[in-house]
Amino acid sequence: MSTQTDVIIDTKTQKEIKEPSRYKVLMLNDDHTPMDWVIDLLTSVFKHNRESSIELTMTVHNEGSAVVGIYTYEIAEQKVVDSIKASRQRGFPLQLTLEEE
Repeated sequence: MSTQTDVIIDTKTQKEIKEPSRYKVLMLNDDHTPMDWVIDLLTSVFKHNRESSIELTMTVHNEGSAVVGIYTYEIAEQKVVDSIKASRQRGFPLQLTLEEE
């Protein structure tokens, strides 16, 4: 005796793809880091053009801090590390922080 059973599997899998969290990189004002150095960092590390680098530098100077970029965590962290390392090598106490968007 032979029986044939058809098995029909109706499986619908929904994958919810979540965008990675974004982080703001904040540059903090200090009285010892030259504005020219800040402008150079903003153009080289954060890829701002000269005009926006100058505007951001003035915002940092006048308001105490400014958001200089928004990235995923790993990229934001690396830009902070690179900026602080380069600043320390030149003897500047520049500080940057991360804040979740």
